[in-house]
Amino acid sequence: MILFDTEHTDLPTARGPMRTYLFRPQRAGRFPGLLLYSEIFQVTGPIRRLAAFFAGHGFVVAVPEVYHEFLPVGTVLAYDQAGADQGNALKFTKELASYDADVAALVEHLVGRADCTGSLGSFGVCLGGHLALRASFHARVRAAACFYPTDVHSATLGAGKHDDTLGRLGENREAELLFVWGRQDPHVPAAGRRLIYDRLEETQRSFEWHEFNAAHAFLRDEGARYNPALAALGLGLAREFFDRTLR
Repeated sequence: MILFDTEHTDLPTARGPMRTYLFRPQRAGRFPGLLLYSEIFQVTGPIRRLAAFFAGHGFVVAVPEVYHEFLPVGTVLAYDQAGADQGNALKFTKELASYDADVAALVEHLVGRADCTGSLGSFGVCLGGHLALRASFHARVRAAACFYPTDVHSATLGAGKHDDTLGRLGENREAELLFVWGRQDPHVPAAGRRLIYDRLEETQRSFEWHEFNAAHAFLRDEGARYNPALAALGLGLAREFFDRTLR
């Protein structure tokens, strides 16, 4: 499907405008919407290609700059140690309430679009996987696909490193969840994955759970950790998941 991939909008938030990149099919119609969250590096080339993948399969995709209140518009952090250090520092500087307020702004934008059906899901990788999960607490979000979400098991997202994500998993139980993990991911060890799995069972959530022999960031199509075969399989799982839950 041919798509538009050069559009953006600046959504108002209490902490300043949030640059949000839009990817959507060119053909006329109304499509489900996706909130797509990046890694700590913001909207890099690999993130844009993920957004284009979903837009090409018939979704209106909104990709925010997750650190919009701290960095100049258009900032993309490099995939190197300096970029990782800055991205991780900002991850623990931003207030948890700010992450959640960003969800509300994105939902309002997508629901108000003429080309969106109002059936919404969230998708994210790494930090974005955690943010996609938190987006599922919003009543308008019907499904969340979370790829190797960090800091959920340790409850350390945001300023103060004390989030409530695990405690809130009982909220909006109508939303379906998809989790995809790399078993060789040092950021979310087996014990951490088990903690999340057990909490999902405890709260009687409807969820899918997939673990592959892969590293952290195996979906990112740059660098040594990229696994093309498993990336294709994982994206296929996500597309089928959203086709089932949002259409």
